[in-house]
Amino acid sequence: MTLPLLRPKRKNPVLRTPQMNLPPGARGRVALNMTAAAAEGRFELQVCEDCGTVQYPPREVCHKCVSPRLHWTPQDGAGQLLGSTTLHHSNDLFFRERLPWRLGLVHLDVGPTLMVHLHGEVGPAPARIRVGAHIDRAGQAVLIGFPSEGSAHMADDKMLREMTSDPKFRKVLVTDGKTETGQAIVRALVKAGADIVWVGHSEPWKKSGGLDDIGALPQVTLVPLDLTNGRSVTELAGEIGGKVDIVINNAEVHRSFGIGGRRGTDVAKAEMDINYFGFLRLAQEFGPALKGRSADGVTSATAWVNVLSIFALSNFPSHGTYSASKAAAYSLAQCLRAEMRPAGIRVINLFPGPIDDEWNQHMPPPKVAPSALANAIVKALRDGVEDVYPGDVAQEWLERWRENPKVLERELSAGGH
Repeated sequence: MTLPLLRPKRKNPVLRTPQMNLPPGARGRVALNMTAAAAEGRFELQVCEDCGTVQYPPREVCHKCVSPRLHWTPQDGAGQLLGSTTLHHSNDLFFRERLPWRLGLVHLDVGPTLMVHLHGEVGPAPARIRVGAHIDRAGQAVLIGFPSEGSAHMADDKMLREMTSDPKFRKVLVTDGKTETGQAIVRALVKAGADIVWVGHSEPWKKSGGLDDIGALPQVTLVPLDLTNGRSVTELAGEIGGKVDIVINNAEVHRSFGIGGRRGTDVAKAEMDINYFGFLRLAQEFGPALKGRSADGVTSATAWVNVLSIFALSNFPSHGTYSASKAAAYSLAQCLRAEMRPAGIRVINLFPGPIDDEWNQHMPPPKVAPSALANAIVKALRDGVEDVYPGDVAQEWLERWRENPKVLERELSAGGH
């Protein structure tokens, strides 16, 4: 049974800050399909479409019938632990700082035999276990063996915490606490055990419903933050940048209409100023601080979360300029992910469908409740994934987009959704 994680002691400021050493990250192009699935929380292996053989490791052709028709298919991961060992020495810089480290040999019910990292609650062989795919600090898929039935504190396992971004005992910045969505995110983080939640709010002279209630929580500190103002972002980064472990950028401007529905560019500029340039200002100021503390113990800096929109994948003409701003933010998030990867900081993008807020009043259900979006953020941090699509609309759009982006574009331009 995993012992619950205790609140870490305050760091000795005299001691050096450890620098991140990444686990081995080289993967072939075929193997990156496993990483793509793990980034969304799935464990997939190749299955031959001709003879049905499940393949591991990933390969170009079937090892049984030499067919090139291999299809990536979700697996339940059920299998038998054949044997295990504990490493007490490693020449790899990442693992030698995290020893001891358990490994196991698992025979899956579907056929292949795998070498996996073992969760601390997995007992000695032989034992029934479940294999899952997670993203490691190098941004690549690795396989982890879990017990068939885990305890309440299994997320506190030392090895698993290296693979995830659990907010427990961590310090989090939420960029906008004036919206119902932002307040739901703050409550979810407090419930998840966050140590401190800094909550940004612009234009403090404007009273916002619920902000005082959020500010009354003992874990919450309200801080002035205006993403349209570079000085505001810089000052806050100078004050708390070296303490933040997780940044959640939920600030946005959302207006309806496309190109011809509103004259001028003022609204589009306001959307870009927050949704894109605000994100850029935030990343420039807080990104280096996160990278510098990415190996700083059990409460190291660990993740950056962007609340984007499913409209970023394909423009929704009735919300055209907003869709364009979110598409720009999505592209910037991919750049940020590439720059954060050498430091082991995970960039998580959420692509919700329409949120049940004031800007989507005229859109019919189904819509994503703010509390559901907040829970999706916490779950993404705990599961160590990179891309999340909350809500029925987002799931449907994603499926249609993957099937044929051009068909989805035509359907949306014809008034569909």
